Amino acid sequence: MLKDFYEKHRNFSFRTLSEYYISPGIRCKFNLLKDNINTKRIFLRGIDLGSSGNSILNFLDNIKHKSFFDIANLPLKQYKSEDTWHPLCGDLVRLPYREKSFDFVSALDVLEHIKDDELAVSEISRILKKNGIVVITVPHRMKYYTNQDRIIGHYRRYEINQIISIFNKFNLRNLRTFGVYGRLMIIADIQSANPKKIEENLINLRNKYENNITFRKIWNIIVRILSKLMKIDAKYQSNKSIRNLVLIFIMK
Repeated sequence: MLKDFYEKHRNFSFRTLSEYYISPGIRCKFNLLKDNINTKRIFLRGIDLGSSGNSILNFLDNIKHKSFFDIANLPLKQYKSEDTWHPLCGDLVRLPYREKSFDFVSALDVLEHIKDDELAVSEISRILKKNGIVVITVPHRMKYYTNQDRIIGHYRRYEINQIISIFNKFNLRNLRTFGVYGRLMIIADIQSANPKKIEENLINLRNKYENNITFRKIWNIIVRILSKLMKIDAKYQSNKSIRNLVLIFIMK
């Protein structure tokens, strides 16, 4: 069911690496991640679980071999061109990898889509080497759960202690937790009023950005300004007002 949803939902399945330049939210999120991931450490093998078509791994130069894993096959096609890129389609609760295969794992906006999230975390733990790093992002606080969450397949939003407790069960220690989206993400609730129209607009925006040079230059300026505002918004909000979290864990 989830596979069919993401294959058919064009706003997910048609995403490309250009999403970083098109979406202020994704640029804000990826920039925050780049600022907080140890770029001095060299990782031999990294995997992005639920990578879609716009993986954070593309912006991390300290990972030698990069694997991309997603429940939908269409977004993975763009990762087949590089010798050190390894795309694979499958289910996160049944990962087709040996134990201790990776020293870097990311799962951005993924766990909330999985009914048995503890099983998913156990699989992440299984494939991670000792002292390996896990980076996740999740929506924060069930009090903010709206129709938009339901539309895009969220089973839940998380409290900070709740998500840390789940990872602790599998020998993963929290190194850092910080907000990625603050009050400005209320725009997502507005979008839920007409999701089909929003999806069409986003696809049209993506096509225009990729094919119109003048529009691309103007949009780059807009996205750069908006992403900085979102970054400031997240930095100065209290935890109670943060809409999405980044959590970084290490395998004990």
